[in-house]
Amino acid sequence: MKLPLSMADIGKGEIASTADGGMVMRRAVQPALSLFGPLMKAYQRRFGANAMAYVFIAPTLILFGLFSFTPAILNIWISLTGGTSTLLSERPFVGAENYATLFDCRSILEPRSCQVSGFGFWTAMGNTFVFALVQVPVMIVVALVTALVLNRDIRGRGFWRALYFYPVMLSPVVVAVIWDWLLKRRGILNALLADFAGWRNQLAQWPPTEWIGKAVVIAALLGTTLALLRLSAASKLARSIGFAVFGLAALAIILFLDVRPHLATQPWQPINWLVTETAPWPFFWVVFVYSWSHLGLYMLILLAGLQAIPRDIYEAAQMDGTAPWRVFWRITLPLLMPTFLVVLVLSLIRAFQVFDEIYVLTGGGPGTATRMVVQQIYETAFTGETKLYGIAAAMSVILAGIIFVLTLAQLALSRKNAGA
Repeated sequence: MKLPLSMADIGKGEIASTADGGMVMRRAVQPALSLFGPLMKAYQRRFGANAMAYVFIAPTLILFGLFSFTPAILNIWISLTGGTSTLLSERPFVGAENYATLFDCRSILEPRSCQVSGFGFWTAMGNTFVFALVQVPVMIVVALVTALVLNRDIRGRGFWRALYFYPVMLSPVVVAVIWDWLLKRRGILNALLADFAGWRNQLAQWPPTEWIGKAVVIAALLGTTLALLRLSAASKLARSIGFAVFGLAALAIILFLDVRPHLATQPWQPINWLVTETAPWPFFWVVFVYSWSHLGLYMLILLAGLQAIPRDIYEAAQMDGTAPWRVFWRITLPLLMPTFLVVLVLSLIRAFQVFDEIYVLTGGGPGTATRMVVQQIYETAFTGETKLYGIAAAMSVILAGIIFVLTLAQLALSRKNAGA
């Protein structure tokens, strides 16, 4: 069996035999070599070997320029024009008038002091800042804890990693629709809570006899005794028995103190989790659903950072008898900090760009409680009776500036940690 020849040999007309017996003929590659070969050689002689890298990244740069950079430049130009036409030639140049309209406020911290466009924009921007300040720390902490657990040698580790990452692969619209089914007035959550309320009422009506009362008191005493014997030093069987006795002890306390009447509840009244204005439930569920759907991505990044830490360091700490919490604060967290900072900045950028899940889940309501800045830009440009393209473009430029600052912060922190 012959091994495949080099591309130079193929260009000379040699025949290469592949493992499956297929043949590569000279006429299949000769046209391309005759066309690009002399051009590549001339380019390399003129600009040097290092300049060849730009030849290979040119297709990607062209695509980015066509679908990313060009629309961004057009958006900046639209933000400097007025009118309602979609044709650039029919849009009069107004300079910074659109930006002045957005900043025409006594204070941007008081959106009610702004004009109509400024009120909607700064209200949505305030909601976005609150969303980022709440959602990002919660998600990062949960992602870090999850990554620490899944980095250990546990049973079914691959399955759990895939399970936590699975929501990331779902469409944001699909995620929002699923959670809407769960949280609506006649959804699954209200049904479960109604069943739980019925179970509490049944427990409150259960009359224990005298011997049951004595038995539960004895169980409570046994549970206290097992607790004093420090179950952590006992065998697995003893610990299992101890946990069971503790459960009986908890039931004993409930029944012995006769708190059953307090368990009785009124029939469960379904809650409009995504509509209720008197409680912060809509904002809570928006944060929860968004964190749930994006947790797996950041967990995976942190998990990769944890696996990059040399195991020799942990073995040395274990030989020195270092406490687990001290290992985390003095070894794991400092060595994970570069990855942690990347996750922090990326999650902040994604939080400022949130749109799909919230728009499908709550539509920005109730009122403007969950209206984020991207939704405000979208509705200003496309859903109103008057299409304010210039105002919407100015809003998007301001948002792009905030994201650009966060990106620069990520680059600065990355270079600082790389230099350290």
